Amino acid sequence: MIARRVVVALGLGQLVSWGVTYYLIGGFGEQIAADLGWSRDVVYGGFAASLLVMGLSSPLVGRLVDRRGGRDVMVAGAVVNAAGCAGLALSHHVEAYVGSWIVLGLGMRMTLYDAAFAALARIGGAGARRAMSEITLPGGLAATVFWPLGHILSEQFGWRAALLAYAGFAVLTVPLYLTIPGRRYAGRPRADAAGPRRPLAASRQQVVLAGGLYAVIATGANFLNAGMSAHMIAVLAGLGLSASVAVWIATLRGVGQSAARLCEVLFGRRIDPVELNLLACLIIPVSFIAGLLSGSSREMAIAFALLYGACNGILTITRGTLPLVLFDHRSYGTLVGRLIVPSFVLPAAAPLIYAVVIDRLGNAGALYLSAGIAIVTLAAAFLLRVLYPRSGPEAEPGPRVVCAERAGKNKTQGA
Repeated sequence: MIARRVVVALGLGQLVSWGVTYYLIGGFGEQIAADLGWSRDVVYGGFAASLLVMGLSSPLVGRLVDRRGGRDVMVAGAVVNAAGCAGLALSHHVEAYVGSWIVLGLGMRMTLYDAAFAALARIGGAGARRAMSEITLPGGLAATVFWPLGHILSEQFGWRAALLAYAGFAVLTVPLYLTIPGRRYAGRPRADAAGPRRPLAASRQQVVLAGGLYAVIATGANFLNAGMSAHMIAVLAGLGLSASVAVWIATLRGVGQSAARLCEVLFGRRIDPVELNLLACLIIPVSFIAGLLSGSSREMAIAFALLYGACNGILTITRGTLPLVLFDHRSYGTLVGRLIVPSFVLPAAAPLIYAVVIDRLGNAGALYLSAGIAIVTLAAAFLLRVLYPRSGPEAEPGPRVVCAERAGKNKTQGA
Protein backbone atom coordinates (compact mmCIF):
# COMPACT_ATOMS: atom_id res chain seq x y z
CA MET A 1 0.00 0.00 0.00
CA ILE A 2 1.27 3.47 -0.89
CA ALA A 3 1.60 5.81 2.10
CA ARG A 4 -0.80 8.76 2.25
CA ARG A 5 2.03 11.27 2.70
CA VAL A 6 3.61 10.09 -0.55
CA VAL A 7 0.35 10.58 -2.45
CA VAL A 8 -0.17 14.05 -0.96
CA ALA A 9 3.41 15.10 -1.67
CA LEU A 10 3.26 13.84 -5.26
CA GLY A 11 -0.06 15.60 -5.81
CA LEU A 12 1.30 18.94 -4.60
CA GLY A 13 4.41 18.38 -6.68
CA GLN A 14 2.27 17.86 -9.77
CA LEU A 15 0.30 21.04 -9.07
CA VAL A 16 3.48 23.11 -9.01
CA SER A 17 5.39 21.28 -11.74
CA TRP A 18 2.57 21.51 -14.27
CA GLY A 19 1.92 25.14 -13.38
CA VAL A 20 5.50 26.36 -13.78
CA THR A 21 6.30 24.35 -16.93
CA TYR A 22 3.56 23.06 -19.24
CA TYR A 23 1.10 25.88 -18.59
CA LEU A 24 3.77 28.56 -18.63
CA ILE A 25 3.38 29.34 -22.34
CA GLY A 26 -0.38 29.83 -22.04
CA GLY A 27 0.10 32.52 -19.42
CA PHE A 28 3.18 34.32 -20.78
CA GLY A 29 3.34 33.54 -24.51
CA GLU A 30 1.61 36.69 -25.74
CA GLN A 31 3.55 38.92 -23.33
CA ILE A 32 6.89 37.46 -24.39
CA ALA A 33 6.04 37.94 -28.08
CA ALA A 34 4.93 41.54 -27.53
CA ASP A 35 7.89 42.50 -25.33
CA LEU A 36 10.61 40.94 -27.46
CA GLY A 37 8.99 41.62 -30.81
CA TRP A 38 9.13 37.98 -31.84
CA SER A 39 6.56 36.19 -33.98
CA ARG A 40 4.17 33.65 -32.51
CA ASP A 41 5.97 30.97 -34.48
CA VAL A 42 9.17 31.64 -32.54
CA VAL A 43 7.53 32.00 -29.13
CA TYR A 44 5.32 28.93 -29.38
CA GLY A 45 8.01 27.09 -31.31
CA GLY A 46 10.09 27.00 -28.12
CA PHE A 47 7.28 25.18 -26.35
CA ALA A 48 7.00 22.82 -29.32
CA ALA A 49 10.71 22.06 -28.98
CA SER A 50 10.19 21.15 -25.32
CA LEU A 51 7.46 18.65 -26.25
CA LEU A 52 9.77 17.10 -28.82
CA VAL A 53 12.46 16.67 -26.17
CA MET A 54 9.88 15.07 -23.88
CA GLY A 55 9.21 12.46 -26.54
CA LEU A 56 12.82 11.78 -27.42
CA SER A 57 13.82 11.40 -23.76
CA SER A 58 10.75 9.35 -22.79
CA PRO A 59 12.21 5.82 -23.21
CA LEU A 60 15.33 6.73 -21.24
CA VAL A 61 13.40 8.37 -18.41
CA GLY A 62 11.02 5.40 -18.22
CA ARG A 63 13.92 2.97 -17.88
CA LEU A 64 15.55 5.17 -15.24
CA VAL A 65 12.38 5.16 -13.13
CA ASP A 66 12.17 1.35 -13.41
CA ARG A 67 15.80 0.93 -12.41
CA ARG A 68 16.54 3.77 -9.97
CA GLY A 69 13.08 4.70 -8.76
CA GLY A 70 10.99 7.83 -9.04
CA ARG A 71 12.70 9.73 -6.22
CA ASP A 72 16.05 10.23 -7.92
CA VAL A 73 14.53 10.99 -11.32
CA MET A 74 11.89 13.46 -10.10
CA VAL A 75 14.22 15.32 -7.73
CA ALA A 76 16.68 15.81 -10.56
CA GLY A 77 13.80 16.87 -12.80
CA ALA A 78 12.72 19.56 -10.34
CA VAL A 79 16.20 21.10 -10.48
CA VAL A 80 16.14 20.95 -14.29
CA ASN A 81 12.74 22.70 -14.30
CA ALA A 82 14.13 25.50 -12.15
CA ALA A 83 17.07 25.94 -14.49
CA GLY A 84 14.74 26.08 -17.50
CA CYS A 85 12.47 28.73 -15.96
CA ALA A 86 15.46 30.83 -14.96
CA GLY A 87 16.87 30.49 -18.46
CA LEU A 88 13.63 31.77 -19.99
CA ALA A 89 13.60 34.72 -17.59
CA LEU A 90 17.12 35.71 -18.67
CA SER A 91 16.64 35.10 -22.41
CA HIS A 92 17.16 38.01 -24.79
CA HIS A 93 17.97 36.03 -27.93
CA VAL A 94 16.09 33.30 -29.75
CA GLU A 95 18.88 30.75 -29.22
CA ALA A 96 18.81 31.15 -25.45
CA TYR A 97 15.02 31.10 -25.43
CA VAL A 98 14.73 27.85 -27.40
CA GLY A 99 17.61 26.32 -25.41
CA SER A 100 15.76 27.05 -22.16
CA TRP A 101 12.64 25.32 -23.51
CA ILE A 102 14.75 22.30 -24.44
CA VAL A 103 15.94 22.13 -20.83
CA LEU A 104 12.34 22.42 -19.65
CA GLY A 105 11.33 19.59 -21.98
CA LEU A 106 13.68 17.22 -20.20
CA GLY A 107 12.55 18.48 -16.80
CA MET A 108 8.87 18.03 -17.68
CA ARG A 109 9.37 14.42 -18.73
CA MET A 110 11.17 13.77 -15.43
CA THR A 111 8.52 15.36 -13.20
CA LEU A 112 5.04 15.34 -14.78
CA TYR A 113 2.36 12.66 -14.66
CA ASP A 114 4.05 9.97 -16.73
CA ALA A 115 7.08 9.93 -14.44
CA ALA A 116 4.85 10.07 -11.35
CA PHE A 117 2.64 7.23 -12.63
CA ALA A 118 5.71 5.07 -13.31
CA ALA A 119 7.03 5.84 -9.82
CA LEU A 120 3.71 4.79 -8.27
CA ALA A 121 3.53 1.61 -10.36
CA ARG A 122 7.06 0.74 -9.22
CA ILE A 123 6.19 1.03 -5.53
CA GLY A 124 2.52 -0.01 -5.65
CA GLY A 125 2.25 -2.56 -8.44
CA ALA A 126 -1.16 -3.16 -10.02
CA GLY A 127 -2.83 -1.64 -6.94
CA ALA A 128 -1.48 1.85 -7.72
CA ARG A 129 -4.62 2.91 -9.63
CA ARG A 130 -6.21 4.85 -6.76
CA ALA A 131 -2.96 6.68 -5.97
CA MET A 132 -2.59 7.61 -9.64
CA SER A 133 -6.07 9.12 -9.62
CA GLU A 134 -5.48 10.98 -6.36
CA ILE A 135 -2.29 12.76 -7.41
CA THR A 136 -4.10 14.21 -10.42
CA LEU A 137 -6.62 16.05 -8.20
CA PRO A 138 -4.34 18.96 -7.24
CA GLY A 139 -2.48 18.66 -10.54
CA GLY A 140 -5.71 19.40 -12.39
CA LEU A 141 -5.82 22.84 -10.76
CA ALA A 142 -2.40 23.87 -12.11
CA ALA A 143 -3.81 26.15 -14.81
CA THR A 144 -6.50 27.47 -12.45
CA VAL A 145 -3.83 28.47 -9.92
CA PHE A 146 -0.86 29.45 -12.06
CA TRP A 147 -2.52 31.31 -14.94
CA PRO A 148 -4.01 33.94 -12.60
CA LEU A 149 -0.91 33.87 -10.38
CA GLY A 150 1.38 34.41 -13.36
CA HIS A 151 -0.87 37.20 -14.59
CA ILE A 152 -0.67 38.98 -11.23
CA LEU A 153 3.11 38.55 -10.93
CA SER A 154 3.76 39.76 -14.46
CA GLU A 155 1.54 42.80 -14.02
CA GLN A 156 3.31 43.78 -10.80
CA PHE A 157 6.91 42.86 -11.62
CA GLY A 158 7.09 41.92 -15.30
CA TRP A 159 7.16 38.52 -16.97
CA ARG A 160 10.89 37.99 -16.36
CA ALA A 161 10.55 38.37 -12.59
CA ALA A 162 7.47 36.14 -12.69
CA LEU A 163 9.48 33.38 -14.38
CA LEU A 164 12.25 33.71 -11.80
CA ALA A 165 9.55 33.19 -9.16
CA TYR A 166 8.48 30.11 -11.11
CA ALA A 167 12.05 28.81 -10.87
CA GLY A 168 11.83 29.21 -7.10
CA PHE A 169 8.54 27.31 -7.01
CA ALA A 170 10.17 24.47 -8.97
CA VAL A 171 12.94 24.19 -6.36
CA LEU A 172 10.29 23.92 -3.63
CA THR A 173 9.09 20.63 -5.14
CA VAL A 174 12.39 18.89 -4.31
CA PRO A 175 11.37 18.04 -0.69
CA LEU A 176 8.05 16.75 -2.00
CA TYR A 177 9.68 14.30 -4.39
CA LEU A 178 12.13 13.17 -1.70
CA THR A 179 9.20 11.44 0.03
CA ILE A 180 8.99 8.80 -2.73
CA PRO A 181 10.26 5.44 -1.38
CA GLY A 182 13.20 3.80 -3.08
CA ARG A 183 11.74 0.29 -2.75
CA ARG A 184 10.10 -1.73 -5.50
CA TYR A 185 6.73 -3.46 -5.13
CA ALA A 186 7.28 -7.15 -4.39
CA GLY A 187 4.06 -8.42 -2.81
CA ARG A 188 0.73 -9.60 -4.10
CA PRO A 189 -2.05 -7.01 -4.59
CA ARG A 190 -4.83 -6.77 -2.02
CA ALA A 191 -7.99 -8.75 -2.65
CA ASP A 192 -9.92 -5.51 -3.29
CA ALA A 193 -7.25 -3.91 -5.46
CA ALA A 194 -8.40 -2.67 -8.84
CA GLY A 195 -7.06 -4.22 -11.98
CA PRO A 196 -6.75 -7.78 -13.28
CA ARG A 197 -4.58 -10.55 -11.90
CA ARG A 198 -3.26 -11.14 -15.39
CA PRO A 199 -2.70 -8.44 -18.01
CA LEU A 200 -5.39 -8.31 -20.68
CA ALA A 201 -2.74 -8.11 -23.40
CA ALA A 202 -1.06 -11.42 -22.66
CA SER A 203 0.63 -12.37 -25.92
CA ARG A 204 3.16 -10.34 -27.86
CA GLN A 205 0.64 -9.74 -30.63
CA GLN A 206 -1.92 -8.45 -28.14
CA VAL A 207 0.67 -6.16 -26.54
CA VAL A 208 1.46 -4.67 -29.93
CA LEU A 209 -2.22 -4.15 -30.79
CA ALA A 210 -3.22 -2.76 -27.40
CA GLY A 211 -0.07 -0.65 -27.28
CA GLY A 212 -0.82 0.84 -30.70
CA LEU A 213 -4.36 1.82 -29.72
CA TYR A 214 -3.11 3.19 -26.40
CA ALA A 215 -0.51 5.27 -28.25
CA VAL A 216 -3.18 6.72 -30.60
CA ILE A 217 -5.38 7.71 -27.66
CA ALA A 218 -2.50 9.24 -25.69
CA THR A 219 -1.26 11.11 -28.77
CA GLY A 220 -4.69 12.50 -29.60
CA ALA A 221 -5.30 13.63 -26.02
CA ASN A 222 -1.85 15.20 -25.74
CA PHE A 223 -2.20 16.95 -29.11
CA LEU A 224 -5.44 18.56 -27.96
CA ASN A 225 -3.95 19.39 -24.57
CA ALA A 226 -0.90 21.03 -26.13
CA GLY A 227 -3.01 23.06 -28.52
CA MET A 228 -5.54 24.15 -25.92
CA SER A 229 -2.89 24.90 -23.27
CA ALA A 230 -1.17 27.28 -25.66
CA HIS A 231 -4.19 28.87 -27.34
CA MET A 232 -7.35 28.35 -25.29
CA ILE A 233 -7.40 31.89 -23.88
CA ALA A 234 -6.66 33.40 -27.30
CA VAL A 235 -9.33 31.26 -28.99
CA LEU A 236 -12.02 32.29 -26.51
CA ALA A 237 -11.04 35.93 -26.85
CA GLY A 238 -10.95 35.65 -30.64
CA LEU A 239 -14.48 34.25 -30.73
CA GLY A 240 -15.85 37.39 -29.10
CA LEU A 241 -15.16 37.31 -25.34
CA SER A 242 -13.21 40.08 -23.66
CA ALA A 243 -9.64 39.28 -22.60
CA SER A 244 -10.44 39.24 -18.87
CA VAL A 245 -13.53 37.06 -19.34
CA ALA A 246 -11.57 34.68 -21.59
CA VAL A 247 -8.93 34.25 -18.86
CA TRP A 248 -11.34 33.39 -16.07
CA ILE A 249 -13.44 31.09 -18.26
CA ALA A 250 -10.29 29.29 -19.45
CA THR A 251 -9.31 28.68 -15.84
CA LEU A 252 -12.56 26.73 -15.39
CA ARG A 253 -10.85 24.02 -17.40
CA GLY A 254 -8.87 23.20 -14.27
CA VAL A 255 -12.06 23.08 -12.20
CA GLY A 256 -13.54 20.61 -14.67
CA GLN A 257 -10.40 18.50 -14.57
CA SER A 258 -10.28 18.23 -10.81
CA ALA A 259 -14.04 17.72 -10.43
CA ALA A 260 -13.97 14.81 -12.86
CA ARG A 261 -10.91 13.37 -11.17
CA LEU A 262 -12.57 13.62 -7.76
CA CYS A 263 -15.52 11.63 -9.11
CA GLU A 264 -13.06 9.05 -10.43
CA VAL A 265 -11.38 8.77 -7.04
CA LEU A 266 -14.73 8.36 -5.26
CA PHE A 267 -16.47 6.06 -7.73
CA GLY A 268 -13.88 5.05 -10.31
CA ARG A 269 -13.01 1.70 -8.74
CA ARG A 270 -16.42 0.47 -9.91
CA ILE A 271 -15.67 1.46 -13.51
CA ASP A 272 -13.41 -0.43 -15.86
CA PRO A 273 -10.54 1.88 -17.00
CA VAL A 274 -11.17 0.86 -20.62
CA GLU A 275 -14.84 1.89 -20.36
CA LEU A 276 -13.97 5.09 -18.49
CA ASN A 277 -11.52 5.97 -21.24
CA LEU A 278 -14.21 5.45 -23.89
CA LEU A 279 -16.70 7.62 -21.98
CA ALA A 280 -14.25 10.52 -21.83
CA CYS A 281 -13.48 10.20 -25.53
CA LEU A 282 -17.21 10.27 -26.31
CA ILE A 283 -17.70 13.64 -24.61
CA ILE A 284 -14.67 15.48 -26.01
CA PRO A 285 -16.23 16.21 -29.44
CA VAL A 286 -19.30 17.61 -27.66
CA SER A 287 -17.10 20.04 -25.74
CA PHE A 288 -15.68 21.51 -28.95
CA ILE A 289 -19.18 21.92 -30.40
CA ALA A 290 -19.97 24.01 -27.32
CA GLY A 291 -16.76 25.94 -27.93
CA LEU A 292 -17.90 26.87 -31.44
CA LEU A 293 -20.97 28.52 -29.90
CA SER A 294 -19.03 30.37 -27.21
CA GLY A 295 -18.68 33.58 -29.20
CA SER A 296 -22.41 34.27 -28.92
CA SER A 297 -22.98 32.65 -25.53
CA ARG A 298 -20.90 32.97 -22.40
CA GLU A 299 -22.72 29.95 -21.00
CA MET A 300 -21.52 27.80 -23.91
CA ALA A 301 -17.97 29.03 -23.33
CA ILE A 302 -18.24 27.92 -19.71
CA ALA A 303 -19.64 24.55 -20.83
CA PHE A 304 -16.74 24.19 -23.27
CA ALA A 305 -14.12 24.86 -20.59
CA LEU A 306 -15.73 22.57 -18.01
CA LEU A 307 -16.49 19.69 -20.40
CA TYR A 308 -13.10 19.74 -22.09
CA GLY A 309 -11.37 20.03 -18.73
CA ALA A 310 -13.35 17.09 -17.35
CA CYS A 311 -12.55 14.86 -20.33
CA ASN A 312 -8.89 15.83 -20.34
CA GLY A 313 -8.74 15.14 -16.61
CA ILE A 314 -10.14 11.64 -17.01
CA LEU A 315 -7.90 10.85 -19.99
CA THR A 316 -4.89 11.86 -17.91
CA ILE A 317 -5.89 9.26 -15.33
CA THR A 318 -6.60 6.53 -17.86
CA ARG A 319 -3.24 7.19 -19.51
CA GLY A 320 -1.78 5.98 -16.24
CA THR A 321 -4.29 3.26 -15.32
CA LEU A 322 -4.83 1.60 -18.71
CA PRO A 323 -1.30 0.13 -18.75
CA LEU A 324 -1.94 -1.37 -15.31
CA VAL A 325 -4.76 -3.52 -16.72
CA LEU A 326 -3.41 -4.01 -20.22
CA PHE A 327 0.25 -4.83 -19.54
CA ASP A 328 2.58 -6.29 -16.92
CA HIS A 329 3.10 -3.63 -14.23
CA ARG A 330 6.66 -4.83 -13.57
CA SER A 331 7.84 -3.23 -16.81
CA TYR A 332 5.48 -0.25 -16.57
CA GLY A 333 8.07 2.52 -16.85
CA THR A 334 10.01 0.99 -19.73
CA LEU A 335 6.99 -0.07 -21.80
CA VAL A 336 4.91 3.06 -21.30
CA GLY A 337 8.02 5.19 -21.83
CA ARG A 338 8.22 3.76 -25.35
CA LEU A 339 4.49 3.87 -26.10
CA ILE A 340 4.07 7.55 -25.23
CA VAL A 341 6.90 8.75 -27.49
CA PRO A 342 4.41 9.67 -30.28
CA SER A 343 2.22 11.44 -27.70
CA PHE A 344 5.03 13.94 -27.17
CA VAL A 345 6.69 14.05 -30.58
CA LEU A 346 3.56 14.66 -32.68
CA PRO A 347 1.90 17.12 -30.25
CA ALA A 348 5.16 19.10 -30.31
CA ALA A 349 3.83 20.60 -33.53
CA ALA A 350 0.39 21.36 -32.02
CA PRO A 351 1.10 24.94 -30.83
CA LEU A 352 2.50 25.86 -34.25
CA ILE A 353 -0.26 24.05 -36.16
CA TYR A 354 -2.93 25.77 -34.09
CA ALA A 355 -1.23 29.13 -34.61
CA VAL A 356 -1.23 28.60 -38.40
CA VAL A 357 -4.86 27.42 -38.40
CA ILE A 358 -5.94 30.43 -36.34
CA ASP A 359 -4.09 32.83 -38.63
CA ARG A 360 -5.56 31.32 -41.81
CA LEU A 361 -8.96 29.94 -40.79
CA GLY A 362 -9.75 31.89 -37.67
CA ASN A 363 -10.38 30.72 -34.10
CA ALA A 364 -13.34 28.57 -35.16
CA GLY A 365 -10.96 26.65 -37.43
CA ALA A 366 -8.92 25.64 -34.38
CA LEU A 367 -12.03 24.14 -32.78
CA TYR A 368 -12.98 22.29 -35.98
CA LEU A 369 -9.44 20.84 -36.05
CA SER A 370 -9.83 19.83 -32.40
CA ALA A 371 -13.14 18.10 -33.07
CA GLY A 372 -11.60 16.08 -35.91
CA ILE A 373 -8.72 14.90 -33.72
CA ALA A 374 -11.19 14.05 -30.96
CA ILE A 375 -13.14 11.80 -33.34
CA VAL A 376 -9.97 9.88 -34.30
CA THR A 377 -9.20 9.42 -30.61
CA LEU A 378 -12.74 8.19 -30.01
CA ALA A 379 -12.37 5.57 -32.74
CA ALA A 380 -9.22 4.17 -31.10
CA ALA A 381 -10.94 4.11 -27.69
CA PHE A 382 -13.89 2.25 -29.18
CA LEU A 383 -11.64 -0.40 -30.71
CA LEU A 384 -9.81 -0.83 -27.41
CA ARG A 385 -13.13 -1.34 -25.64
CA VAL A 386 -14.30 -3.91 -28.22
CA LEU A 387 -11.07 -5.91 -28.16
CA TYR A 388 -10.46 -5.75 -24.37
CA PRO A 389 -13.94 -5.53 -22.83
CA ARG A 390 -13.20 -6.54 -19.24
CA SER A 391 -10.57 -5.54 -16.70
CA GLY A 392 -11.97 -6.58 -13.34
CA PRO A 393 -10.04 -8.81 -10.92
CA GLU A 394 -11.71 -11.84 -12.45
CA ALA A 395 -10.96 -10.78 -16.01
CA GLU A 396 -9.59 -13.30 -18.43
CA PRO A 397 -6.71 -12.57 -20.77
CA GLY A 398 -7.29 -11.18 -24.27
CA PRO A 399 -9.44 -12.98 -26.83
CA ARG A 400 -6.66 -14.88 -28.57
CA VAL A 401 -5.38 -16.36 -25.31
CA VAL A 402 -8.89 -17.35 -24.25
CA CYS A 403 -9.43 -19.14 -27.55
CA ALA A 404 -6.15 -20.97 -27.20
CA GLU A 405 -7.01 -22.08 -23.68
CA ARG A 406 -10.44 -23.34 -24.78
CA ALA A 407 -8.94 -25.16 -27.74
CA GLY A 408 -6.50 -26.92 -25.44
CA LYS A 409 -9.32 -27.89 -23.10
CA ASN A 410 -11.43 -29.32 -25.92
CA LYS A 411 -8.48 -31.26 -27.23
CA THR A 412 -7.94 -32.82 -23.80
CA GLN A 413 -11.59 -33.75 -23.49
CA GLY A 414 -11.59 -35.32 -26.95
CA ALA A 415 -8.60 -37.49 -26.06
